[in-house]
Amino acid sequence: MKNHPSPFRLFPILLLLLSACGPRGVIEVGPVGIVPTPPIGFFPEYYQIDSSSVRNGDSFTGLMNRLGLGAADAYALTQRCEGIFDVRKLIAGKPVQAYYDTEPDGRRTLRYVVYTEDRIRSVVFQCADSLAVWRVEKPVGHRRSFTDVTINSSLWNDMIAAGGSPNLIMTLADIFQWSVNFFALQKGDRFRIIYDELIVDDQTVGLDTLHFALFDAAGGKQVAAVRFDTGDGALGTYWDKGGESLKRMFLKAPLKYNRISSGFSYARVHPVTGQVRAHTAVDYAAPTGTPVYALGDGTVTRLGWDSGGGGNRIRLKHARGYETSYMHLSRYAPGLKVGSRVSQGQLIGYVGATGTATGPHLDFRVFQNGKAINPLSLNSPASEPLDKKYLGAFNALYDQWMAELSR
Repeated sequence: MKNHPSPFRLFPILLLLLSACGPRGVIEVGPVGIVPTPPIGFFPEYYQIDSSSVRNGDSFTGLMNRLGLGAADAYALTQRCEGIFDVRKLIAGKPVQAYYDTEPDGRRTLRYVVYTEDRIRSVVFQCADSLAVWRVEKPVGHRRSFTDVTINSSLWNDMIAAGGSPNLIMTLADIFQWSVNFFALQKGDRFRIIYDELIVDDQTVGLDTLHFALFDAAGGKQVAAVRFDTGDGALGTYWDKGGESLKRMFLKAPLKYNRISSGFSYARVHPVTGQVRAHTAVDYAAPTGTPVYALGDGTVTRLGWDSGGGGNRIRLKHARGYETSYMHLSRYAPGLKVGSRVSQGQLIGYVGATGTATGPHLDFRVFQNGKAINPLSLNSPASEPLDKKYLGAFNALYDQWMAELSR
């Protein structure tokens, strides 16, 4: 491929053509003095391109050497990167495009290298004439989207089939973590979500803002999540119908992922001993090392080995006579001890298989005034509702989103 002339060198020629045409013909080249802007700091179409990726074990200088930059220049280029790009953080598998000038005899000169960090951001390295480094970002647009998913097999599978994304699933789980137990969803449960997506090159690259979500349980329960700005900086606060807070005294589950392997029962055959006995717990099957979080604010009353088969155990005391128990842990969170105060959602330990367990899982129990209760039916008090002075605007926004759902 031969070198292409720079548009900057062509500009004087275009001006001469304009003057030669006179009044009988006009060549439209845009405003005088305006030349095309290189999209990423240079014009990629003027060069021969080789596409590859960062290899396992690649150093920055090794990558540049392989692409055709001399060792001295590659080292000098690392100095130019300071404050712009950390050359120690090359990630194996990331795309790399090398751009070359090609002479008639086939010799090639490396001009530019583009390292793609993600679908929006790239780093450009100028490798000829002078050494330079700069970052470029593609323009990002927004698109209003709607997803309607009814649970048939699992939230993950059904959401993806309905056009949702893993990011949307995790965002829903964060918003509804006090109101919906995502480990106990039933067939027929339904989510409807209105949100904005980030768009680059007409492709979705991420979730921007979730404006409204509505959960309809197969049993009839309905929970809304309306993002409402009170002007106090709490832009990520969501409220249910009537301004009721989604935040409650307890989370719905002590884990953020995986599934329930055993339900609440007073007549359960123990998988190890084979005896029928009460199992006043919910077992959350999860890989060893999965983080376990405090269901609510409380105090550590027990931390240590449970001789009854529970292995490493933590027990927390909460307000209003509630207690929670977490067993079979592989280890505890650093610094935790009997008497420690913990906050809702604080990391307290990690899933394991200590004690009498057939595999890694969390044995989770809830007690009220000393009596075991079903964790899945725990209905904890809500936090303070939305200030009444905002209710008019909030209710109007709620009605607006509900009307949009109906359309």
